[in-house]
Amino acid sequence: MVSRSYSNLLDLASGDSPSFEHMNRRIPRIMTVAGLISEVDDDENVDSVCSDPSSSVQTERIIIVANQLPIRAQRKPDGNKNWFFTWDENSLLLQLKDGLGGGDDTEVIYVGCLKEDVHPNEQDEVSQILLETFKCVPTFLPSDLYTRYYHGFCKQQLWPLFHYMLPLSPELGGRFNRSLWQAYVSVNKIFADRIMEVINPEDDYVWINDYHLMVLPTFLRKRFNRVKLGFFLHSPFPSSEIYKTLPTREDLLRALLNSDLIGFHTFDYARHFLSCCSRMLGLTYESKRGYIGIEYYGRTVSIKILPVGIHMGQLQSVLSMPKTEEKVCELVKQFSDQGKTMLLGVDDMDIFKGISLKLLAMEQLLVQHPECQGKVVLVQIANPARGKGKDVKEVQAETKATVKRINETFGKPGYDPVILIEEPLRFYERVAYYVVAECCLVTAVRDGMNLIPYEYVVSRQGNERLDKVLELGSTPKKSMLVVSEFIGCSPSLSGAIRVNPWNIDAVVDAMDSALEMADSEKQLRHEKHYRYVSTHDVGYWARSFLQDLERACRDHVRRRWWGIGFGLSFRVVALDLNFRKLSMEHIVLVYKRTKTRVILLDYDGTLMPQASIDKSPTSDCIKMLNILCRDKNNMVFLVSARSRKTLTEWFSPCEKLGVAAEYGYFLRLKRDAEWETCGPATDCSWKQIAEPVMKLYTETTDGSTIEDKETSLVWCYEDADPDFGSCQAKELLDHLESVLANEPVTVKSGQNVVEVKPQGVSKGLVAKHILSTMQEKGMTPDFVLCVGDDRSDEDMFEAIISCMAGPSMAPRAEVFACTVGRKPSKAKYYLDDTAEIVRLVQGLASVSEQPVLF
Repeated sequence: MVSRSYSNLLDLASGDSPSFEHMNRRIPRIMTVAGLISEVDDDENVDSVCSDPSSSVQTERIIIVANQLPIRAQRKPDGNKNWFFTWDENSLLLQLKDGLGGGDDTEVIYVGCLKEDVHPNEQDEVSQILLETFKCVPTFLPSDLYTRYYHGFCKQQLWPLFHYMLPLSPELGGRFNRSLWQAYVSVNKIFADRIMEVINPEDDYVWINDYHLMVLPTFLRKRFNRVKLGFFLHSPFPSSEIYKTLPTREDLLRALLNSDLIGFHTFDYARHFLSCCSRMLGLTYESKRGYIGIEYYGRTVSIKILPVGIHMGQLQSVLSMPKTEEKVCELVKQFSDQGKTMLLGVDDMDIFKGISLKLLAMEQLLVQHPECQGKVVLVQIANPARGKGKDVKEVQAETKATVKRINETFGKPGYDPVILIEEPLRFYERVAYYVVAECCLVTAVRDGMNLIPYEYVVSRQGNERLDKVLELGSTPKKSMLVVSEFIGCSPSLSGAIRVNPWNIDAVVDAMDSALEMADSEKQLRHEKHYRYVSTHDVGYWARSFLQDLERACRDHVRRRWWGIGFGLSFRVVALDLNFRKLSMEHIVLVYKRTKTRVILLDYDGTLMPQASIDKSPTSDCIKMLNILCRDKNNMVFLVSARSRKTLTEWFSPCEKLGVAAEYGYFLRLKRDAEWETCGPATDCSWKQIAEPVMKLYTETTDGSTIEDKETSLVWCYEDADPDFGSCQAKELLDHLESVLANEPVTVKSGQNVVEVKPQGVSKGLVAKHILSTMQEKGMTPDFVLCVGDDRSDEDMFEAIISCMAGPSMAPRAEVFACTVGRKPSKAKYYLDDTAEIVRLVQGLASVSEQPVLF
C-alpha cells in the first residue's frame, strides 16, 4: 500500500498541489513583440507535442532561474510600506548577464526568491515593479515552507551530502526527512508555475542554476515537452558511493536528465554524475566530436564541463576606486611598512572551508620556522555562514579558540600572528587585502568552485595607481597561491601549490615555499594565472554554456515528443516525425486481407524479456508460433544471435518454424530441413587467437563470461561493475581488433557484450536471403512483419525497407518494421515492450486460427 506521504508527493509531482494554489498568483505576460503577447496556460494541455512550431519572437530570450534573484530589497525610509529595489552587483546571475554583452538581440529574465519577506498584500505590486523595472519574476514562498526547503532539505541534506558528509548519526549531517523532501518538491513546483507565466515555450531558453532546483526540469518538461532547458550545478557532485545513500537518488537523476544540457565545473564532478547514471539507471554515455552525451529515451543529454569565471570589468572598476586605494595605503602602513608579510585567507564560516586546518598549519609554521615569528601575519577574513545550525557554532568556537591560543603563544606587543576579521567587509575592502597579500591560502576540504583565487590574481595585477602606492615601478607583477586539491578551481590553476588540507605538514611546507620562492618564479606563475583568469571570465563561461545549449536544442522542432511515466519518474521520448506506435487493429486488418506473408522475429528482448533468468520459451510461446506456422499463407522465421544447438533444443516442437542462428550464418527453412549457411565458408582458426585474450579479460573482470558459439565468440559483462566492465570492454575491443586485424572477422561491441563474428554476416543478409528465396519459388510476399530490439536488428529493418521497391516484394506490399521501445531506429513503428510484442503475435495467431468462410 502506498503511504500517505508518498501519495501526496505524487500529487505534487503531477502538478496538483491545492494547498499552494493561493501562492500561484498570475503576473502580467511579457510582451515580446509589439501587439503580440504569449499566452501559455498553466494546465496540462500546454505540452501539446504535436502542435506546429511557431516563432514570433524576434529577440533571443533567456530565462535565468535560481534560488535568489540578483536584487537587494529595502523598505523606503519614509515609514510607508513601499519598497526600494537595487541590483545586487555581487550576484553571479547579474554578472552572467553582463558577460553576455547585454545587446539588443538578447533579453534576460530572472526568476527567483527575494531575500526579504514580502507580505501577501504587497506581492502583486512588488511583482509588477520588479517585472517592469528589472525584468525579474519573484517567487514568493511562505516562511515555514522556505525554511523547510532551504534550511531543511537544501542545507541539511543535499549540501552536506554533496560535500561528502554522510548522515551517519543525527548530529553528523542531516538524516533524510520526507517532509523536508516534500517541501523541496513543492517549491520546485511553484518555481515551474512562475516560469510558465512568462515563458514563450517554443522560443525561450531556460537556464536553471544549482542544487536548490534539481527537480524543476521535470516540472517544466512535463508542462512543455520541447522546452529548451539547461542546468548548471555550482556545487560538487559526489562520487556514486556517496550519492547513492540518498533515498531520492533516482528522482533527482531523472529530473536532471530532463534537461538538454547539464553543466559542471570540473571533469571529476561530471564523471561522478555519469557514473551515477550508469550504475543507478543503466545509462550509457560517449563522447562524440568532443561533446559528452547520455542517450536517454531517444534524446541526447549533453554534458558541459567548464568552470565559472569572475567579472573582470567589475573587479577592475573596484581596483580603480579611490576608496580601494585608500584602504591599500592603510594596509601597506599596517603590514609592509612594519616589515610584515601578509598571508590571506577568505572563507565562509562553515565546516567545509578548512579554516581550523589553516590555522593549525599557521601555528606549526611558527613553531618550525621561528624566523617567521614577528614577520608573517595570517589575515583570515571569515564571511558569515550561509547555513544555520550546531556545526556553524562549533566552527566559530573552534576558530576563535585557535586564534586566541596562537596569538597568546606567539604574539607580542604590536604583533598578532593571526588577525581574524568576522565583521562583513565591503567588496573594495576585501580587494584591498588581495592587493597587499603576498600569498592567498584556500584550504577548503570540499568546495564547488571558489573564485577567491581568481579574484586574488586579478587584484595582484592591479593598475598604475596601485603600483605607485605599492612602489612597484615597472617591476613585473607576482602572486602566490596555496590551494586545496578539493576545490573546483584547482585544476585550472596549474601554477598554484596544491595541497591536501588534511595534511598539516604539507600545508606548512607549501606556506614556506610560497614565502621563500624566488620572485622570478612567482612572476611566471602569476603571469600564467592572470592569462587564464582574464580570458576565461564569467562572460566566456556564460556564452560558452548558451552556445552549447543552443546546439543541444537544435533538433527540437524536427522531433515528435511523448511524455511517459508518473510523478518524478516523468520523462519524454523524442523520435523522428514518421516514427509511430504500431496499431494492433491496423495490422490485423492488413494481415487478414494479405495472402503471402513473411514474419521475421528476434528472440531475446523481443519474445523474451532481457531481464528473464530462464531464457527458454514458454509453452504459450511455442503454441502461438505453431499456430502462425500452420497458416499456409505464412513463412515464419526466428532470427537470433543464439547458437543453432540452443535454438534446435528450444524450438524442436515447432515443425514448420524457420530458424536463423548466430545472426543468420546458419539457416534452415523448417525443423527437418538441412542447415545451410548464408555467409561465405569460414575458418574458425581465429578463435585460437581471440579466446586467450578474452580469457585474460574474464579473469580480471569479475562477473564477465565467455560464450563460445560455432562461428563467433562473445564476451559478456552484464553482471560486472558497469564502469569497470565498460572500461574493460573498450580495452578488449581495441586488443581484439589489433590481434585479429588480418583475420576474416568483425569485432563489435553491443549491449554489455564484445563479439567476434565472421565478416559479412548480419541479420540483414538473412532477411534478403529469405525474401529472394520466396521470390524464386514464386511466392512474392505482400505482407512483411519484422520485429527486433537491438542494434543487430537494425540491419534487418534496413534490408526489408530497401527491398520494398524491388522485385522480391509485391508492388503494394504492406511492410511493418517494428522495434521494441520508443527509441531512435530505422524501423517505422514501435511497441513499448515484450509484453506488447507477445500480444501482437498472439493477435495474429488468433486470426490464423479462425476458419476461412466462403
